[in-house]
Amino acid sequence: MKFIVEQSALTDGVNWVSRSLSTRPIKTELLGIVIDATGSDVLLSASDLETASKAHFTAEIKTPGKVLVPGKLLAEISRSLPNKPITFTLEGSRILVTSGSSKFTLPTLSVDEYPNLPLLPNTTGVIASDVFATAVAQVSIAAGRDDSLPTLTGVHIEINEETMTFAATDRYRLAVREIQWQPTAPNTSTTALLRARTIADAAKSLTGSKDVSLSFAPTTSNDRLTGFAGNGKTMTSRMLDGTFPPYRHLLPQEITTTALVEVATLLDSVRRVALVTDKTVPLRLDFSNNVLSLEAGAGEEAQATEAIDILLTGEPISIAFNPTFLADGLTAVGTKFVQISFTGSNKPAILMGKNDKDGGLIENYQYLLMPMRYAS
Repeated sequence: MKFIVEQSALTDGVNWVSRSLSTRPIKTELLGIVIDATGSDVLLSASDLETASKAHFTAEIKTPGKVLVPGKLLAEISRSLPNKPITFTLEGSRILVTSGSSKFTLPTLSVDEYPNLPLLPNTTGVIASDVFATAVAQVSIAAGRDDSLPTLTGVHIEINEETMTFAATDRYRLAVREIQWQPTAPNTSTTALLRARTIADAAKSLTGSKDVSLSFAPTTSNDRLTGFAGNGKTMTSRMLDGTFPPYRHLLPQEITTTALVEVATLLDSVRRVALVTDKTVPLRLDFSNNVLSLEAGAGEEAQATEAIDILLTGEPISIAFNPTFLADGLTAVGTKFVQISFTGSNKPAILMGKNDKDGGLIENYQYLLMPMRYAS
């Protein structure tokens, strides 16, 4: 095997597939990236048996061939090489990588022992890559991190014809985003539960493509795969087992108080006041007379207070939140202003965005935040 490839194309492809490398493999071969040079393209692939990633790029192929090389080492080498053509040559059981005066020799693993990777399911629909990435980022922040509760580590996707709804929760907050997309067939309806880390990584990495194709295996399929594709890159991922908890009834309908606040001002205040205490200790907020007072710390400990102007509608309210979760929501809203809606001091609040003070509420994203108890 021998081929010549541009450094940027190689690095882009290797970075993509290396996301699926196994960190604790059940077999040594899963530490590797397959390099398959045939025709006019080189195909790279890697898998941890839960996700499988592939990338192909054009190269000058002198001699076709297929090898398996250590993935992490290939990724580090490809990123460090100068922006010059790179030559891969198979010499016996080793791969020689040369670029300018740089030379590396990599061992090979047994490509015959590498598992067959799943095929991408048929395309279910297409979505603009930037819309997909933004929606996934807004929702995945609310996913749980506790692997003992795998259902809560996922992003739930619900498709109802041209509407796609993403949702995630860790029991202390809930993020829901609704977007429009283009299904390939009419009356498309399905659901999927995917690892938040996997879908967030894929969505962010595919922003170089104009559009992303999404594939959902039929519910009757044994593989239960979801696929992402764009710009010469594909990824398949197995859906999580379990049922995502029903969440729509949690979104409050009877609002008693709303506060309109400039996001940047509130975010700065939250971060400053929270400095005096642990990030999991409640941050107390008092909404009254068009002023929001923030307070943290108590007793002999360090304390901080701050007040900012807001636009309050309805009854005054005092409530406490986890400052990190509040800051996450303010960042995810992605607008200049945020409207915080309340139904009571011991009930969840909802954050929704506004682009300007007198503009309409952006209702396609909702971030629900549970209050915390605090000593008065």
